[in-house]
Amino acid sequence: MNNKIWLSSPHMGGGEQKYVNEAFDTNWVAPLGPNVMGFEHDLKKYLHQNVHVAALSSGTSALHLALILLGVGPGDEVICQSMTFSASANPIAYLGATPIFIDSEADTWNMSPEYLEIAIKDRIAKGKKPKAILPVHLYGMPAKMEEILTIAAKYEIPVLEDAAEALGSHINGQNCGTFGEMACLSFNGNKIITTSGGGALVAKQKVNTDKAVFLATQARDNAPHYEHTHIGYNYRMSNIVAGIGRGQMEVLDKHIQNRRNNFEYYKSAFSSNEQIGLLEEPAGYYSNRWLSCILTDRDSEVSREDLRLALEAENIESRPLWKPMHMQPIFQDAPFYGDGTSETLFDNGLCLPSGSNLSEKDLSRVTNCVASVFKNHSVKMEKVN
Repeated sequence: MNNKIWLSSPHMGGGEQKYVNEAFDTNWVAPLGPNVMGFEHDLKKYLHQNVHVAALSSGTSALHLALILLGVGPGDEVICQSMTFSASANPIAYLGATPIFIDSEADTWNMSPEYLEIAIKDRIAKGKKPKAILPVHLYGMPAKMEEILTIAAKYEIPVLEDAAEALGSHINGQNCGTFGEMACLSFNGNKIITTSGGGALVAKQKVNTDKAVFLATQARDNAPHYEHTHIGYNYRMSNIVAGIGRGQMEVLDKHIQNRRNNFEYYKSAFSSNEQIGLLEEPAGYYSNRWLSCILTDRDSEVSREDLRLALEAENIESRPLWKPMHMQPIFQDAPFYGDGTSETLFDNGLCLPSGSNLSEKDLSRVTNCVASVFKNHSVKMEKVN
């Protein structure tokens, strides 16, 4: 059998070991130390904005802490993009709040500004002004932040960006993760860069990252003994993990370019197939192309599941687009505003292998497999007719 082609596997750059060895040599293995501070500095510098960064154990923990800092609690409502991974919505539930799910729009597959405003008006009319708006930059494609921020300002609701998949993506030069009051980043094993597990909180106000670090280190007060006036969490990133991140930052731009090259390869390979569509960048948008995704035509006899199973048979990993949160059993009672765009995307969309370490031979295997499914189907149809 051919070697496994993964959807998005970790890709080391070579410099990570240097920082990890320094941590061992200096015995900085606790969730503090030079690598943590250095990684935060590297991220802050890369984002090119006047922001502050706190390195944490995951992107989920960053969202959880950010919601706490925004004052979200039991009985509150938080507007959340429906088409996303569950980690975007789960922290809302951690706090006893209710997610209000918003459908996607077709240009970016992200939060629809139209339905965002409809939802806000309706929730306010029902006596529940949302405490925050949580858009997601899906698969590295920036959401329509200008429109979302305009609506947010109109109703005075803070924006918390889920930029877990979008490090290096930007709109007109402004990086994702720097538009809202706060944002999360993720360095999970399959992300654009990885620390094996980890994330970061990005905030415009230093007071927010300072408070996040306080809460992330068990909320220990300044006293010679262990004194606690707040509930704390064990959410800080370790110095060893941060060392991996520092090495990964050295190859981040290269990883982004490789993933963008993957997208261009797929675009060229499928250009003559009218039954396959790809998500293009709107004017001024720049996606890191964390994952390259295709849509099968709704009227096509070849489904995304046909393609997924064919790829699986060839030892190639692929994955349907995120199943929208409003369709998930755990959130079936949560309010939803939309027209079904995200459901259609889920029914017809497939994420293709997109790692920054894919070879041209790997990409060729993927596209040849997809092409063979359509070819075999055409042959069958000709025989039937």
